[in-house]
Order: sequence, then structure tokens, then C-alpha cells
Amino acid sequence: MCIENNINNVLSSLPKGVTLVAVSKTKPNSDLLQAYHAGQKVFGENKVQELVQKSEDLPKDIIWHMIGHLQTNKVKFIAPFVSLIHGVDSIKLLKEINKRALQNNRVIDCLLQIHIATESNKFGFDLSEVNEVINNTNEFLNIKIIGLMGMATFTDNKDQVIQEFNSLKVLFETIKNKDITTLSMGMSGDYKLAIEQGSTMVRVGSAIFGHRNK
Repeated sequence: MCIENNINNVLSSLPKGVTLVAVSKTKPNSDLLQAYHAGQKVFGENKVQELVQKSEDLPKDIIWHMIGHLQTNKVKFIAPFVSLIHGVDSIKLLKEINKRALQNNRVIDCLLQIHIATESNKFGFDLSEVNEVINNTNEFLNIKIIGLMGMATFTDNKDQVIQEFNSLKVLFETIKNKDITTLSMGMSGDYKLAIEQGSTMVRVGSAIFGHRNK
């Protein structure tokens, strides 16, 4: 497997204006460095401890995204450096991010995770909650909500996936403004469908690094 070729293949399939997040969870630093030297600078991790360690070990111009479910008691470890937190799924978490960002004299970009899948084990706000969440967090000066994130149902039913992505796109269109410009949806198996439905950021792991180590 040539990670450099995989990166180039994925990048060549992305329209202008779509950001690639290379999902590097469980992968060794050597794999990330191959992607980095191929020109990839944005990486996503879903475990705080692994994210912190990699940020210490790897080049300092890497842009780190937290893409997994984030517990409030772990925010303090990534607040000094994380560029974007994808999976913000509660007001409580937004409050904690704001608190830790203030302590680090930073403003941290966040995406609200929206529950669009049929699986009940996926996290996120309901579609109907988003405007209220945004209104209730206007006073949080050390976070910036820059968009929405969602994960479609894990299914072979292409029409269902398209419908779920489209529901998030419709919501995004109603709230986007000069700050809210990012729609993060689509992973290795469905990112092309997500882009067709308006995604501006895709999270691709196995198509770059191969299947995840258990």
C-alpha cells in the first residue's frame, strides 16, 4: 500500500473547496509522516490521549482535528492546540470547550454534531435543536461554531444515505452565514455521495491508510 498514492487519488477526486481530513486514528507516526510528506496537513483523531501524543511527536504545522466523541473531562488536554472539534453534541460540552479555550487564551472552532442516522448509538443534536443551541451559545466568546457535522447510517442503501446527507444539507443552508461555512459529512465509504449532497469537509481514513488496526 502506498499512502502517498492513496492521498493523491483521494485529493484528485475532491472538488475545489472541499477539505480533506485524513483520519489517522490507531495509525503509527510513520504512516502519518508519509501522508504529511505527500502534502496532507489536516489530520483527525478520535482518542484524546493518542491525539495529544501525536501532536507532541509530529511536525508542528500539522492541523489537528478531534473527530470522535469527546468527554468534557478530556477537553483540557487538547484545548491548547486543537484546531477544530467535530463532534460537539451537547451544551455542556460547548461550555467546557469555552472554559478551557479561555484558559488558553484561544478561540476554538467547533462543529455541531447532528444526529441524522437511524442508529440510536450515534451521538448528536436533533435537527430541530440547532437554532436553539446556536442562540444559547452566542455569549460563549472563546468558541466559534463554524458549521455542522453528521454521519449517515452504515448501510448499503444508497438512497437512505443520500436522504440523510440531504437532510443535513437543508438544515445547513438555513443557518449558514459568514461564520457558519463548514458542512462535514462523508467518510471513506460514502464521501463521494456526501460531496454530491454539499459536503465541504470529508473525513477519510481507510481509503488512505488501509483498514484500522484493532
